[in-house]
Amino acid sequence: MFFRKFDIRRLRLTFLLWAGLGVAAGSGCSKDNTLPAEAPAAAETHLVNSTLIGEYSTTALAGRVSNIPIAGALVRYPIRVYKLTYTTRNTDGQPVTASGALLVPVTTTALPLLSYQHGTIRPDDEDRAPSYYSASSEVYSAVLVLASTGYIVSAPDYIGYGASKALPHPYEHGESLASASLDMLRATKEFCEKEKVTLNKKNFLLGYSEGGYATMALHKLIEEKYPTEFMVTASAPGAGAYHKSAFADYILASTQPLNFLSTYVWVLDTYNRVYGINRPLTYYYNPPYAAQLQANPFSAVPDRANELFTTGFRTGILNKTDAAMAAAFRANDLHDWQPKAPLALFHGTADDYVPYFNSEDAYRAMRARGATQVSLHPIQGGNHFTSVAQYTLEALGFITQYY
Repeated sequence: MFFRKFDIRRLRLTFLLWAGLGVAAGSGCSKDNTLPAEAPAAAETHLVNSTLIGEYSTTALAGRVSNIPIAGALVRYPIRVYKLTYTTRNTDGQPVTASGALLVPVTTTALPLLSYQHGTIRPDDEDRAPSYYSASSEVYSAVLVLASTGYIVSAPDYIGYGASKALPHPYEHGESLASASLDMLRATKEFCEKEKVTLNKKNFLLGYSEGGYATMALHKLIEEKYPTEFMVTASAPGAGAYHKSAFADYILASTQPLNFLSTYVWVLDTYNRVYGINRPLTYYYNPPYAAQLQANPFSAVPDRANELFTTGFRTGILNKTDAAMAAAFRANDLHDWQPKAPLALFHGTADDYVPYFNSEDAYRAMRARGATQVSLHPIQGGNHFTSVAQYTLEALGFITQYY
């Protein structure tokens, strides 16, 4: 419908590839192809170092997906994969060195830039961060093949992984996810200028789960603060927890089993630390879970909110008397603003990990603010994990309209 037949075939193959994974150089940048004039904040240099991880021929790329029919139709350009290190700022405002992967098609054609934000990575799965380029990472096959169709892909590790792995990852903290992703884009642009890789003026954003939340945060940051530095062409976040305030109410009022409480503990730990609330774990969690979480923040927890969380904490959130944590939730709400570029919200209607209302609330709030290019794309009957493949197909279809 919106695509050439070749594009449809490529997207279908990408869909098959991603489903199989199971996941959540050329001429210089000429005046005509460079992005608009930089905002003052971008004058500082962000790129610290670049290391070539490998160069992969179209034959090698096709061989990597040899179990998928007509994979050669999907693989278009050879790819060079680099690890970039760059400067960004931590949640306390201090400069840190972060890292990410950069996927560069080998061609003289001016190509668009695509920022890919990865999903949740637990600390014990550190090697799944993009800059490691391990076989278990999202960028190893699926995103690599996406790049080979004609995108220069910037994939930040985020703070807490790769070069910054000694620091705690600020899980679901919108501001730092956005700034780490934006500074990776800045480092990518500097790399392209240095290595004579030609960018055109288009910038796309993709990501699912925590990556969907990070994508939304990045889109908002660019449009509200740096619109002359990077102009978003289109973004397609999937299954992000955009409405943090409503999500908290949903969790703490629930009497049903919830299978994501171990990751929600991570959210609370991040906000407790980042916003200087600094309460002891016994304020949030019943015994024996407070002690267990003190010893291991990723230890098993019950799936019922009333078993895990103290009555005092639950009451404070539900009665709106916990001002400190309520402010932290509001600071991370990303559902209620007015995007200008086309934005497609994808979400499984049966998502039992990040409830569907997060995308529905965002769609309604954005439309109410006058955002005319926001669309909601329900994935009927899909849960958080079974929706990934359809998200991939439809999100790529969406951004292809603007390619």
